[in-house]
Amino acid sequence: MDKLTLSDHAIGHVAQLLQMAILTGTDIIDHLRMAELTFNSQTGKLDVHPDYSENFQNNINRLMEELNNQQSATSEESADEE
Repeated sequence: MDKLTLSDHAIGHVAQLLQMAILTGTDIIDHLRMAELTFNSQTGKLDVHPDYSENFQNNINRLMEELNNQQSATSEESADEE
């Protein structure tokens, strides 16, 4: 049986998944199950699949945009009440 290790990028992604689980109040296991890794033949380690990484980053950007929109709406409502 082959022994596989995670690349630094993959380890960093696991940390991001943990942060996402904490921030959203969701189970880390669900996030880990969705992660997609690929074997990097140059380093001999498991790395985050490029398509998954791009999709994950797009989702983060979308969540940040939604959060900013909600904060703007809340600020406008507060200003209208004064």
